[in-house]
Amino acid sequence: MSIGHTLLGLLESGPRHGYDLKRAFDERFGQDRPLHYGQVYSTMSRLLKNGLVEVDGIEPGGGPERKRYAITDAGITDVARWLATPEKPEPYLQSTLYTKVVLALLTRRDAAEILDSQRSEHLRLMRILTDRKRKGDLADQLICDHALFHLEADLRWLELTAARLDKLAQAVAK
Repeated sequence: MSIGHTLLGLLESGPRHGYDLKRAFDERFGQDRPLHYGQVYSTMSRLLKNGLVEVDGIEPGGGPERKRYAITDAGITDVARWLATPEKPEPYLQSTLYTKVVLALLTRRDAAEILDSQRSEHLRLMRILTDRKRKGDLADQLICDHALFHLEADLRWLELTAARLDKLAQAVAK
């Protein structure tokens, strides 16, 4: 996820302080990985330097002065371009799991055990996500669905690979 673009998009509704941006980000997108304040302020400094935001006001506070940031026309254009650009699909062509299975076969270890262990871990995480989805709001449900669909695809790959282990063992032994 592009944190800079996300913060710019949050600024389109109106100027905000860094603290408010962090809180809005965490509420909408940071359930699993909240932003650190330093990350917000370093990103805002970069966006300011690049002309995508401007300081809309400075207020004295109990500590350092509080800057209120506003998005510029260039920032709005940048967000629009980012939103319109499709994300590159991640094909997982060289996954760690595949590497572990092949290395297990090459070293005469039990590749089926690796697949079984991974299947158990996927199912454990799927149960957690399903529970979270059941209890969550619409945003949480959609995030969980995305993760669950990826995990389901991984499970299909695990089953297919387990069914082909003998053939794979022959292929890697050559």
